[in-house]
Amino acid sequence: MNRKPSPFGQYFKRLEKIDKDTKATDEYGSMLILSLVEEIGEMARAYLAKHGRKPRNKAAQTDETYKQELGDILVSIIRFARIKNINLHDRIMYTIRKIEKRKTHPKI
Repeated sequence: MNRKPSPFGQYFKRLEKIDKDTKATDEYGSMLILSLVEEIGEMARAYLAKHGRKPRNKAAQTDETYKQELGDILVSIIRFARIKNINLHDRIMYTIRKIEKRKTHPKI
């Protein structure tokens, strides 16, 4: 199978330089998971401040935008995938196929 390279390899290379002094320990993985949860919370807060239940929360709107936070979430996921040797392209394609199957063959 001849596959095109995914952009994840480029991201992994850059993050390897950034994280070169950080050991790929379970502790570091735990820190990345906690970071991911934090970033998801920040994105939710920013999105809800702008579009949701708390439109008057001006502090959340000026602190961060949900678009910025989405980038932070993706980088947290990529960092975790890198240290755990997870092929994100394969995982994403697996999930897309799963969603497509649900669409064409819904559970009754």
